[in-house]
Amino acid sequence: MQEAQDDLIARAQAWLAEDPDPETAAELAALVEAGDTAALAERFSGTLQFGTAGLRGEIGAGPMRMNRSVVIRAAAGLAAYLKAQGHADGLVVVGYDARYKSADFARDTAAVMTGAGLRAAVLPRPLPTPVLAYAIRHLGAVAGVEVTASHNPPRDNGYKVYLGDGSQIVSPADAEIAAEIGRVETLASVPRPDSGWEELGDEVLEAYLARTDAVLTPGSPRGVRTVYTAMHGVGKDVVMAAFARHGFPTPVLVAEQAEPDPAFPTVAFPNPEEPGAMDLSFAKAAEVSPDIVIANDPDADRCAVAVPDDAAATGWRMLRGDEVGALLAAHLVHKGAQGVFAESIVSSSLLGRIADAAGVGYEETLTGFKWIARVEGLRYGYEEALGYCVDPEGVRDKDGVTAALLVAELASELKEQGRTLTDLLDDLAMAHGLHATDQLSVRVSDLSVIASAMAQLRAEPPTALAGLRVVSAEDLTRGTEKLPPTDGLRYYLDGDHKARVIVRPSGTEPKLKCYLEVVVPVTEASDLAPARARGQEILDAIKKDLAAAAGM
Repeated sequence: MQEAQDDLIARAQAWLAEDPDPETAAELAALVEAGDTAALAERFSGTLQFGTAGLRGEIGAGPMRMNRSVVIRAAAGLAAYLKAQGHADGLVVVGYDARYKSADFARDTAAVMTGAGLRAAVLPRPLPTPVLAYAIRHLGAVAGVEVTASHNPPRDNGYKVYLGDGSQIVSPADAEIAAEIGRVETLASVPRPDSGWEELGDEVLEAYLARTDAVLTPGSPRGVRTVYTAMHGVGKDVVMAAFARHGFPTPVLVAEQAEPDPAFPTVAFPNPEEPGAMDLSFAKAAEVSPDIVIANDPDADRCAVAVPDDAAATGWRMLRGDEVGALLAAHLVHKGAQGVFAESIVSSSLLGRIADAAGVGYEETLTGFKWIARVEGLRYGYEEALGYCVDPEGVRDKDGVTAALLVAELASELKEQGRTLTDLLDDLAMAHGLHATDQLSVRVSDLSVIASAMAQLRAEPPTALAGLRVVSAEDLTRGTEKLPPTDGLRYYLDGDHKARVIVRPSGTEPKLKCYLEVVVPVTEASDLAPARARGQEILDAIKKDLAAAAGM
């Protein structure tokens, strides 16, 4: 035991000796001086794993935290990978959000790229992630890095890597970059000059805003009135500029959440999907009576939409990502869009029915835009976690700014007809059946809880959920005819409701996520309310039985 503790202290001291950040160095020095081996073990029990989501974790000292030492090693590994791929003098564009340490991590990345002989360019200030994704292709870069933890808790940060096609990395690039990171012995071996990279001006942002013209139909209605929240993130200025550029009424801001603030003081989690996150937006809506409410997450790659609902306590209802996904698909079909509509396996099957009825292509991918963006001939892609790619030629990733514009155009068009987004959802239900979706999401402090739940479901798969027999149980780690392997389980249930359940660990948060869908037939408007009630009844029963089966 003493030998292990001595080894832990020695590793911490070695890390401390080369830590370039006074804040994390002071944190680590205090832990070493106090002999707090429990806290040290948390930070030195391994290393943050670089994967298809890049890196993401809590800010702090040590290899199990996000800090400048970890980022410098990651950047050095990426630089070595790019050189091995024949991009020795290629351009790497770096963007960042307004979280703690984001600007430091971006500057370190630019320094490492420059020191490795590559060219680096840094966006001028904290900007939405889709601006970085656009800049990669616009500038002809060989790669891009966005420093962001998206909608994670305030103490987290992350490191998202894109390749030259403007889409996020997938296997085997992630493993090859991880291998190069592992070869970095010391920070002293990584050249980090004080200058030599380009600090970009607003030209890239202006080009991005000009590209948003492609999303809208010239002369389309623009009359929708909106309340908008940036959720303490970086979306406000770009969204306001985009709405002004295209002649929409100026959105009413949720002032308390309008400016970037890494502490996210008004929300428990800065994610529009989380309970309470939209409370201030709904309060503002009660004051000004807009047509819709729009929210971005902190790096503005996701877009949430809320609509008036007299049955809700606040008078407003958040639309599910699947509902917005279907609305945008219907709008694009109406606009004559051609190409492939794609979604992740955890999203509603309604998109496939809309695509089939419209005679456009349809593809299903693994979870994440790193997969959706790679669909050949992609015209539109979405996933239920509020991510929408509505202009893949401009941004080959989810984009909360252009999605907001397209929602505003659709709502404006409906408003001119005396109709609403809710009316269009009713139309889709009557045309294709009511696709009711829900999610069982369990946040944990100990990741072993998730592993145990997955192991239990594999060892003793449920035979029935909500009284419906499980007719098909797939372990997605084996892959399918169309999908590569992933850590997930998929169940199809017996009966007319085409019930489906997918269980998977989150790739970016300490959560076990279960995605549920049932389809209730609807033939006329009077069927809608009972169909919704029946759909929710089945979903609630599935959630209860699934939680028991997983030991959660």
